[in-house]
Amino acid sequence: MVFEVVKGMDVLRILKGPIWAVDALMGQKSFKKNPIIGSRWLNERGFYLKRVAWAERMAALRRRQMAHYLSDDDRQFFHRNGYLVKENFLPSEVLKRVQDEIATREFAASEMRQGKTVTRFIGLPPSVLKDLPGLQQVVHDPFLQKAMRYVASYNADPILFLHAVLWDLDKTQKDPQTDFHIDTFHATSKCWLFLKDVKAEDGPFHYVPGSHRYTPERREWEFDQSLDAVHHSDGMHAAGSFRASEKTIRKLGYGEPVSFAVPANTLVIADTHGFHRRGIATRPGVRLGLFGDLRRSPYFPWSGLDARSLPGIKGRQSEIYTAYLNFRSKLTGKPSHHREVGHVKIDAPPVL
Repeated sequence: MVFEVVKGMDVLRILKGPIWAVDALMGQKSFKKNPIIGSRWLNERGFYLKRVAWAERMAALRRRQMAHYLSDDDRQFFHRNGYLVKENFLPSEVLKRVQDEIATREFAASEMRQGKTVTRFIGLPPSVLKDLPGLQQVVHDPFLQKAMRYVASYNADPILFLHAVLWDLDKTQKDPQTDFHIDTFHATSKCWLFLKDVKAEDGPFHYVPGSHRYTPERREWEFDQSLDAVHHSDGMHAAGSFRASEKTIRKLGYGEPVSFAVPANTLVIADTHGFHRRGIATRPGVRLGLFGDLRRSPYFPWSGLDARSLPGIKGRQSEIYTAYLNFRSKLTGKPSHHREVGHVKIDAPPVL
């Protein structure tokens, strides 16, 4: 009986082999879910570092195709630091319009709980934006769109949400996003347009300047991580989102992190292949803003040809993503990490 089970598992692994290989070629990062990526034998022979090097070369090639998307000053600042920051981003009348549009309205939302923190996501497809001219103007802002694409190294449609970060100081569970980490092994961009002032007590975003670029020490450290990541006790580390202490980050050749305790109407766009984290909040509150994410396969040499920018799909990624999560949840019988919570105000108390 045991032999039959083992034999069945071997057959299943053989059948999944081509899928794992394609996943590795398309940018899958998880050492745990993909035995090819997690193979110690392959990674001892440089498989992981070769994936990183190839992704770096392709990102540089794609960014050269989009060099005109940023001014010389912004491009140089980004390549030096790994992020862009723009205070007073919106004209004051547009900021006021956006704040008024979201102040009393209820939106269809989903939430994700991580320890004491709940992140609320409100999708912004055309069906929502048609009644919100202020938000529509922000979502389609030329600088925001072009800068996100340049930082991600892809001329592709980002997924955008209204975004609230809420926290419960009475809960003791740790928020894993408060550890310094990289999102993945290749260029990717996230943006935050803060609609309220963010103080140090609100747990602001932190970023280690220059950590989107590799140092020799970083390459050696990631090589070591790749050998045993599949067995790491931290599930996110095993999934390819490497965690590191500030002491370790300094040993990798980087300086001190920057804390984005910033006034309302500040836009931050970062390559989250660099080390970053969510700060630890020390007072009750909520962070409100627009959040964007853009990540594609790291291995294509062209910057465009994005399927998610096709008519009928462009701008609707949040709807499609929610539908996919619901389908997957029904298929597996497991609740999604993003759970729909009905219609709520952006700053309402957490539902989860």
